Amino acid sequence: MYDLNRMKALAAKGKVSRRDFVQFALASGMTVAAAETLFVKTVRAEPKKGGFCRVGLAHGSTTDTLDPGNYLDTSTQVPFSGSMSNQLTEVNEAGEIIPELAESYDASDDAATWVFHLRKGVTFHNGKDMTAEDVVASYRFHMTEDSKSAAKSVLAPVTDIKADGSDTVVFTLSAGSADFPFIASDYHIPIMPSADGVVDWQSGIRTGPFILENFNPGVSVKLKRNPNYFKEGRPYFDEFESLALTDVTARTNALTTGEIHWMARCDLKTLHLLERNADLEITEVTGYGHYVLPMLVDVPPFDDVNVRMALKHAIDRQEIVDKIFLGHATAGNDSPIPPPPSVPFAIDPQPRHSFDPDKAKSYLQKAGLSSLAVDLSVSDAAFEGAVDCGVLIKESAAKCGIDVNVVREPSDGYWDNVWRKKAWSASYWSGRPTIDWMFSTAYAADASWNETRWKHPRFNELLVQARAEQDQAKRAAMYAEMQQILHDDGGEVVLVFNNYVSANSRQLGHGKIGTNWEVDGYRLGERWWFV
Repeated sequence: MYDLNRMKALAAKGKVSRRDFVQFALASGMTVAAAETLFVKTVRAEPKKGGFCRVGLAHGSTTDTLDPGNYLDTSTQVPFSGSMSNQLTEVNEAGEIIPELAESYDASDDAATWVFHLRKGVTFHNGKDMTAEDVVASYRFHMTEDSKSAAKSVLAPVTDIKADGSDTVVFTLSAGSADFPFIASDYHIPIMPSADGVVDWQSGIRTGPFILENFNPGVSVKLKRNPNYFKEGRPYFDEFESLALTDVTARTNALTTGEIHWMARCDLKTLHLLERNADLEITEVTGYGHYVLPMLVDVPPFDDVNVRMALKHAIDRQEIVDKIFLGHATAGNDSPIPPPPSVPFAIDPQPRHSFDPDKAKSYLQKAGLSSLAVDLSVSDAAFEGAVDCGVLIKESAAKCGIDVNVVREPSDGYWDNVWRKKAWSASYWSGRPTIDWMFSTAYAADASWNETRWKHPRFNELLVQARAEQDQAKRAAMYAEMQQILHDDGGEVVLVFNNYVSANSRQLGHGKIGTNWEVDGYRLGERWWFV
């Protein structure tokens, strides 16, 4: 066994051929199949330097921007946040919050003051040393009165930020927040170089593993290795390019022909064909992601909670799971928090919202209606299968006396022209690893990304209270009440919690895949390698 382990170590370093390894393993008593499998696993497990990796993403628009407050989808999140940038903290592959640009952090007893101690020796892509002043300016960028940043609402509790020397930053909050280190990992809050308190976001200069070479909005982002990256040994690739391939057939063809090495969001209907290809690996992980249909609750008829409830009961979610996602998802229940044991304080609100024509008609009657006609704007830019979901929803809603007119919207510009503009549309969320983070980003009254414009006084009161509550039992009760309120009154139809199903060339190696965001937590470029 010792000799076999030594052969494995040599194989991992590329010093033993497949043929020699298999022959040795056979002599050790292994079968040919077992020896081949062991060789492949061994050589793939050892990270190697070099190469040009290209990935095909499911998003991309001509309106994409380097402004971190407006990273709407993977076309900006993956290259600009996960590959070019770093935050004070990060969620690692195991789902744990750990320091990143911060070396350590600590809090006051009431969690209302947080002190972050920065890593020394970190430089930006232009060679400038990262300092506490850069951190302060990077956070204040999202907190101005006229800011439209998606991070503005999660930073609302921050009343003061100050530099204490060159490598310490002190955050003062309006009340305690035990989850603040998670907020510090938000992909909208990369640390950027500053001058006189103003950050330079336009240049794309950051601290991350890759340096920006070329950005063609809606087409591609090309990056090259940062030779001065502070994480020893990373990244492994010399170059990394993300392509906006919004059509799943185009992504699939690009992978099978070798144009790209990895593709997002496989076509579930043809997944079996990819599985037959010995040169490809299929990966599937479950995170916090969910596909939704937000209604603008300040626009008739969605301003009536009875109409919202009628629509929630007019959708056959299990049919959508079975026919559209082919079992690679679980039915939603109009709470954006996955059922327990997903995240701390999660509950499954009752009663579960499921397809029930009688209930749908009853809610219509409460709204003073005998029938209803509404438009539903959909595009596969929101999520793969959104258009097909619209067709099934039209069919199920018809059985409830509801006429759903499915409007197929163009993919390009969808997030600027349809999302939060049309009264009922398709959307998606990657989710968040804490309830406070998810609620503060998407459901707080003044959140920039409050996609339903829902404002519930009791919900918002509890949001502030729960964040500061030190008694865990009381905190759990508050979050349970908030999840129930959103389930009963909110304008969000949570269709499904989706699995992340992707495919890659077996030329690529990787470790445990992060599930906090898709594309390995947006960090595929930093974490993966060529075998």
